[in-house]
Amino acid sequence: MFVWSSGIVFGVVVGALAARSKKSLGNLFVALSFFLGAIPVLVLLYWVYYPLQMILNVNLPPIFSAIFVISVVNIFAVANIVRTGLLDFPQQYEVAARVCGLKPRETLLRIKLPLIARQIIPSLLPIQIVMLQTTLFASLISVEEIFRVAQRVNSVVYKPVEIYSALGIFFLLICLPVNLFAYYLKQKYTRDPSES
Repeated sequence: MFVWSSGIVFGVVVGALAARSKKSLGNLFVALSFFLGAIPVLVLLYWVYYPLQMILNVNLPPIFSAIFVISVVNIFAVANIVRTGLLDFPQQYEVAARVCGLKPRETLLRIKLPLIARQIIPSLLPIQIVMLQTTLFASLISVEEIFRVAQRVNSVVYKPVEIYSALGIFFLLICLPVNLFAYYLKQKYTRDPSES
C-alpha cells in the first residue's frame, strides 16, 4: 500500500515539476527515467540491499529496501505518465478559458485537472498492478511475502503445479478486475480532448 500511495502522490508532484521546467529538471527527469527503466527491478533490489548498505555502513531490514526500490520505480513510472499528460494538454482549452474570463485557478480546477485526470488514470492502474507483481522479486532478498510462503508450502507438500497455480489464480483474482477497470476507463474516457 505504501508503494502505491507514495508512487502516486510523489509521482504526480515529480511529473508536474518535470513538465513545468522542461529544460533543467525535465532533462534530469528524462535521464533518470531512462536509467531506471533500463535496469531490472531485481538488480536495483540487490544493489540497494547488498552493496549500497555496505558502502553506507547501514543495516536496514530487507522489507525497507524493497519498499524503497519499488516506490522509487513507481514514482518515476507515475511521473512519466503525468509529465506526458501535462505536456500533451491542448492549449486551446486554456485560451478558451481566458476568453471566457476564467481565472487561472478556475481554469486549473474546472478544465485542466479533470481532462488530464481522464487521460492519465487509465494508464496509472496497470502500472500499479505491475508494482504489485514486482513485490514477488522482493522475496529474493528475504522479504516475507506470498511468493516466499508458496515456496515454503511447496517444500513441505511438494505439489508445485497446484501451489504455483493457486498463486497465479490469487494474483489473477486481484489484478484482473483492476485491469478490466483500467480497460473500461481507457475505452470510455481516453480520447483526444480536442475532439469534444
